[in-house]
Amino acid sequence: METSVLDLPAPVANRLRRPGWRDPRLLAGVAMVAGSVALGSWVVQGAERTTEVYVAREALTPGSDIDVSGLGVAEVRLGDVDVTRYVTVADGLPQDVVALRVVAEGELVPRAALGSAAELDVRPVAIAVSVAPSEDLVAGSLVDLWEVPAEARSAADSAGPSAGPHELAPGLTVAQVRRPDGAFTTGGSTIVYVLVPTAILPAVLATVAGDGAVQLVHVPGSGR
Repeated sequence: METSVLDLPAPVANRLRRPGWRDPRLLAGVAMVAGSVALGSWVVQGAERTTEVYVAREALTPGSDIDVSGLGVAEVRLGDVDVTRYVTVADGLPQDVVALRVVAEGELVPRAALGSAAELDVRPVAIAVSVAPSEDLVAGSLVDLWEVPAEARSAADSAGPSAGPHELAPGLTVAQVRRPDGAFTTGGSTIVYVLVPTAILPAVLATVAGDGAVQLVHVPGSGR
């Protein structure tokens, strides 16, 4: 018996049509590429943006008058620091402001470190130092204030008992150091202006004016 083979129609291949500009898939792809390029450009531009911020040319101590002429300008990247915390050149420096705390040399000037003189609760007291202090003792350094009673000094000479030295106040800020002029000066006293809180000002003034000696002990690591 003969088997017949049915002549079936050959399958017709569908032709791939080139997508037109109105094809939603093409439009979505173009939009994604354009968005990625725009986002990358925005990120790069944002990272490269800088702003000018005031910087302390030398240490600022509480009570120091702040003037533009005494400050420097540094350009900082917006992504590196929070510029809202600092005084920018664009915003300008407020008038009649003083430093409320120590701003180290080279430090960006924080807004919180500036204020009016009425906000200060310290007063500068001049203390004569007969022994030349270390060169590390500069404006912005911290010192401990000690009293050495006159009895203690005389007892040290006679090897007798006496009231020993005692600390008046720890961690006071040095506002200014005036050393004798001349590289070869051996006489004279160095005058150190120490910022004393008003709460202990009477006791410190009485000690400075008394018969005993007042000693300043530099806190290591402070200042420079």
